[in-house]
Amino acid sequence: MTRPAITLVIKGGVADLTLTRGDIGNPVNGEFCDALYDAAVTLSDRTDVRAIVLRAEGPAFSYGGDIASFVDRIDELPRIMRQWTGNFHTGIIRLLRLDAPIIASIHNVCAGGMVALVAGADFVIGCENTKFAAAYTGIGLACDGGASVSLVDRMGKVGARRFLLLNQTLDAEAAEAAGLLDERVRADALDERTTALAKQVAAGPTRAYGEIRRLLRMSGTLPIEAQLEAEAQAMARTAGTTDAREGISAFAAKRRPVFSGE
Repeated sequence: MTRPAITLVIKGGVADLTLTRGDIGNPVNGEFCDALYDAAVTLSDRTDVRAIVLRAEGPAFSYGGDIASFVDRIDELPRIMRQWTGNFHTGIIRLLRLDAPIIASIHNVCAGGMVALVAGADFVIGCENTKFAAAYTGIGLACDGGASVSLVDRMGKVGARRFLLLNQTLDAEAAEAAGLLDERVRADALDERTTALAKQVAAGPTRAYGEIRRLLRMSGTLPIEAQLEAEAQAMARTAGTTDAREGISAFAAKRRPVFSGE
């Protein structure tokens, strides 16, 4: 029986999305795109998820696109790309619309479409051996996975252009300076730090996080009047939540709030 490309385990408000085909480099292919879509649909139906962790098994996070699966099917490549990106992109969109923040934990190489996916996370943690490889133009392809948005958000348009067009590979230090990495830790501390951040996020005001995530993604796409109105509506929605009541009451009582995510 073929093992799944991704496993999803939800415990204590934290959803662990783990790439499980590390022995073949956790490739981006049809199976992966289908699995990401299915996981995103499952998470969309859950009300108990307050943080999402994206991590991978194997010696590297992912070597990117599964070239071996289409090298003998070049004439079919346009159809294959349209088919794969259908579920890949829909899965990403649904993950981005969730309230729960996403934490990506990256070891060793992360390439191609996986860089795009990871760049869309709210927090990206890596270690000294982490590397990000653009990969696309090295095989004559454009970008997918939201790279033209997520990389610009993190690196700015100039940095994203250089990274993609020049097919750059950035080591951990360069990736942190460019904005691809939010935090760099020792390799032996990566899992511990990822888990600690996931627990911290999962204990926060989840609905407020969701509103902020969506507002930030709209930023720069709307006139200032529309953006401020969106903020006003988001503020009003969160003002009626249980967590807002708890946060304000805790502040007045000079105690630490205990958020429920509601």
